[in-house]
Amino acid sequence: MTQPSRGMDHTLYPYSAIDRRPKLVWPNDARLAVTVLLHLEYWELEPPEDALRDPRFQGAFPTFFPDYMSFTAREYGNRVGIFRVLDALDRHDFRLTVPVNSAALERYPTLVRRLIDRDAEFVAHGSHANRMVTSRMDKDAQLRLIEESVAAIERATGQRPTGWSGPSFGEAWETAEMVAEFGLDYVMDWPNDDQPYRMTTTPPIISVPRQPEWDDVESLWLRKVPNDRYIELVESAYARLHEEGAVSGRYFSLSLHPWVAGQAHRIRYIEETLERIAARNEGVWYATAGEVALHAKAVLSDGPGETG
Repeated sequence: MTQPSRGMDHTLYPYSAIDRRPKLVWPNDARLAVTVLLHLEYWELEPPEDALRDPRFQGAFPTFFPDYMSFTAREYGNRVGIFRVLDALDRHDFRLTVPVNSAALERYPTLVRRLIDRDAEFVAHGSHANRMVTSRMDKDAQLRLIEESVAAIERATGQRPTGWSGPSFGEAWETAEMVAEFGLDYVMDWPNDDQPYRMTTTPPIISVPRQPEWDDVESLWLRKVPNDRYIELVESAYARLHEEGAVSGRYFSLSLHPWVAGQAHRIRYIEETLERIAARNEGVWYATAGEVALHAKAVLSDGPGETG
């Protein structure tokens, strides 16, 4: 399964030192490409026995049923929180990318319509938020999941998605290769860079980093970063990437989950965060993840790149 090489223990992409790469040039010579990710997810009350939930949400207590509290806390985002987040986003020019579960597409047609009207890009995001892709799944099950996720978006929106984002970053050994074989252009499960890069799949697909360090769930829910500190955390990351983008283009993605970001006690901090990063808009390209991947596919080398 693993193969030693410089900096690596697999062959899905090579090690690449950012200071030895050719300069990445964004459209209009922008320093920074910026994407806002708004997750539209459905958490099952009673997932199948073989489903694997992200262990970060397991806590110290044994699983019990029915867990209405956890279920409805997530459901709050799709009943209330998402409208607060959308209102905040509508004040700015960010392009919106929506990782969406196929189950959410079926259950929330009103939300899907509003997101279509906002010209959001939809990304295949599995079937349910609490069904991770792992090596426990056989290849046929993974392929069915990818096919069903893509087909559900096409049915609901009339557009075939071009990207894949695994629930809770979950992937198995074969997932990236399957995504490539299925004809998608990019994946968002590899938070190991500040630039997109080509993977060694056949055909090659682009890794567009989904950066978890300032993801609202990772920061506010799991790490319990204070709400007011979150503003500085995101702004600091954005400012540094904008600065480094003067040398070679950088990428910034902000992941928001309505059940976290849309809470009544938290939304004003999200609003201020968006206001601060939107104010630094010189040399910025607002793009969807798909637009970033398409541009990267056109300008990045077909070869393995610098591996020094």
